Amino acid sequence: MFDRHEINQIMNLYGRMVSAGQWRDYSIDFESREARFSAFRRAADRPEISIVKRPDLARKQGLYALLGEAGQTLKRGSDLKSLMAPLERRLMKLVEA
Repeated sequence: MFDRHEINQIMNLYGRMVSAGQWRDYSIDFESREARFSAFRRAADRPEISIVKRPDLARKQGLYALLGEAGQTLKRGSDLKSLMAPLERRLMKLVEA
């Protein structure tokens, strides 16, 4: 599961992306081996991004994975803040334009 600190970081990013008009909906799924936060452009679409937490991969590939719309792995790591950095950069580009 995501802990309170992780959820706060994710929801902070989600709120800023919603206010920028990029995302409109989200879902949080908990399975036996992973927790997944997915953000959607529209409610009926596939998720634009998913942040996945897999504790069993913590030592091998990193605790977190950032997945793209087609399910491809965009980034892996053990730090949530650095994992969300590409999304933060995209948000900065939206503000500058």
